[in-house]
Amino acid sequence: MVTITSSYTVTPSEPTPKACMWLSGSDQSCPWTHTPTIYVYQPPPHQHDAFHTLKHSLQKILVHYYPLAGRLRPIGGGRFEVDCNAKGVTLLQAESPKTLNHYGDFKPDHTITDLIPHIDYTKPIDDIPLIFVQLTTFSCGGLIIGLANSHIMIDGLANSHTMMDGVAAIHFVSSWAKLARGESLLEQDMPFLDRTVLKCPEPLRPPRFDHPEYKDMPLLLGTSDAKEEQKKESTVELLKLTKEQVEKIRKEATESMNLKTAYTRYEAKPYTRFEAVSGHIWRSACKARKHEYNQPTLVRTVGDIRNRLNPPLPPNFVGNAILRTVSRNVRAGEVMSKALGYAAQKVRDAIALVKDEEYLRDQLYLIETVEDVSRLRMGFHSLGCSKTPFFGNPNLVIGTWTSMGVYDADFGWGKPLYMGPGLLGGEGKIFIIPSEDGSLVIAIRLQTAHMPDFKKFLYEDL
Repeated sequence: MVTITSSYTVTPSEPTPKACMWLSGSDQSCPWTHTPTIYVYQPPPHQHDAFHTLKHSLQKILVHYYPLAGRLRPIGGGRFEVDCNAKGVTLLQAESPKTLNHYGDFKPDHTITDLIPHIDYTKPIDDIPLIFVQLTTFSCGGLIIGLANSHIMIDGLANSHTMMDGVAAIHFVSSWAKLARGESLLEQDMPFLDRTVLKCPEPLRPPRFDHPEYKDMPLLLGTSDAKEEQKKESTVELLKLTKEQVEKIRKEATESMNLKTAYTRYEAKPYTRFEAVSGHIWRSACKARKHEYNQPTLVRTVGDIRNRLNPPLPPNFVGNAILRTVSRNVRAGEVMSKALGYAAQKVRDAIALVKDEEYLRDQLYLIETVEDVSRLRMGFHSLGCSKTPFFGNPNLVIGTWTSMGVYDADFGWGKPLYMGPGLLGGEGKIFIIPSEDGSLVIAIRLQTAHMPDFKKFLYEDL
C-alpha cells in the first residue's frame, strides 16, 4: 500500500511572464488529459533527501518552462490556450512499506496505479495543474517518480499531453534532473516556447489531401461497430526482445524488402528498429487474432516533424511536434503470408507521409479549419463520426521512445533502472521502450484470449 504523506503546490522560484499562449494544431489534436510514465530508481548510494531535491529543482526548472505552471483555458470550438498564471504544479510525497521487487516488471496495469497521481477531472479544467509528480519511497530505499505531463511520469508524474510530446517531455525531465544534480543549464537546455512557428499562414484553406489518420479505423469483417470487441477482457504484458533478436528481425525484414513498392527516397536504406519490430508485432497480432485473409487492418503511429519543416524547428522546441499517420490499404492475410518486409514497408510508407512537408502542413490546415477540434483528438470522437472510436482488434496503435534519452533522468541518485508507461488504456495499444543494453521492451495490451498466441508468434523462430 502506498500512503500519500504530503502534497505541495510548486510554483516557479522567480517571477515569470504573465500572458496567454497560443497552442498549435498539433497541440489541439492531442488529448488534454494527463499521460503517466514512471521512472524507477535503486536506493541512492549516499544519504539523500530526494523529495527536497525534487521540490527545489522543480521550482527552478519552472522558471524556464513557465507555461507548465499555468492552466488550460477553453476558447471555443474544443480549443484551448494556456494561461501562464504561475499557479503551479502538484508534487506529492508518498511512502510504501513494500520493496521495489513487489511490483515485478512494472507492467502498466492496475498493479502500479498507486504509484501514479490520482487526478480529479470533475474540477473545472482551469483548476487542474498541467503537471502532477509523485515521489514514492520504499522500505528497501528505492524510489519511483511518477510524472503525468504530456508524456511523462517518474514515479507518479503526470503531464497534460496538450502541452508536450514525448521528445519535449524527455527534454524537460533531463533539464530538470540536471538542475537537481546541481549543474547549470546550457544554452541548448533552454526551451524554445514559441508555438506560433507551427501556425498556418492566413488565409486558412481547406485541406487538399485525404487524411485517413482522422477517420474511422477498420472493423472486424461482419460487424457494424466495435461494441463487442470493447467488452472483451484485455491484459497487459511487458515483453523483451534482446539486441540480437532485434537485429535478427531487422535483417529478416531488410533482406525481404520489396523495392518495387518502396518509396524511392528510402528504398536503399535498411529498415529501422521501429519499422521492422512494428511489422513483426503487427504480423504476430494478426496471427494471434486469427484474422481472415481479407480482413482490413492498420497500424497507427505518429511522426516527429521537427526536422521535416523548412526551416526546421529548433531541437529544443517545447510543444507537440508530432502528427499522426496510418498504414494504407492492408489486408491481414497479406501481413501474415508475405515476408516481414511487406509489413515493415507499410509502416515505413506511413511514416514517410509525415516526412513530406506538403502533407504534414496540409494536416495542420485540417486541424486549424475543423469547426470542433475535439472530434480529432486521440481517444475522443473521430472526424465525421459520432461514436467513440476503438483502436484495438483488428488494428494496432504503436508508439515508441527508441530515439529519446529516457535514461538521462539522473536526479543525483543515478540513472533509472526502468522507465515506462504508467498506463496502457486500450486494447491494441503498444509502446516500444529502449533499454541501455540495446534490447527493446514491448509494452502491449491485447485481448486476454489472444495474448498467449501473440507471445508464441512474437518469439517464434527467434
